[in-house]
Amino acid sequence: MSTETANVIYTAKTHTTGGRQGESYSSDGNLDIQLTPPGGNGAGTNPEQLFAAGWSACYLSAMGLVAGQHKVKLPADTAVDAEVDLINSDGGFSLQARLNVSVPGIDRELAQTIADEAHQVCPYSKATRGNIDVTITVV
Repeated sequence: MSTETANVIYTAKTHTTGGRQGESYSSDGNLDIQLTPPGGNGAGTNPEQLFAAGWSACYLSAMGLVAGQHKVKLPADTAVDAEVDLINSDGGFSLQARLNVSVPGIDRELAQTIADEAHQVCPYSKATRGNIDVTITVV
């Protein structure tokens, strides 16, 4: 999709220094974090955790959109637990992910339909499609 024809509704801007042992902040001042390597003892977070948080939040919003199309209101305690693995294989690094979806009080088959359709419309899911292994599970 070209940005010339797309209707950009928001642009996130961050500035990062120091890589995995650095810091990152947003242009609006709402994000100011220390970064540490995964599994490290530092007080910061890491790119994989940030990616998991962003994806799960976006995916949950996509589920709400899809549920509305099915005339269903998601319970307030609907949740997405995202797991993002950093993998070292074939001489390079890559990611794989699992999105574990909890929709209490909704029929499991309907919950699975909503989860599957949300995966088709979520911007993070679209961005990763065909690039990393992703498993969606209704728990």
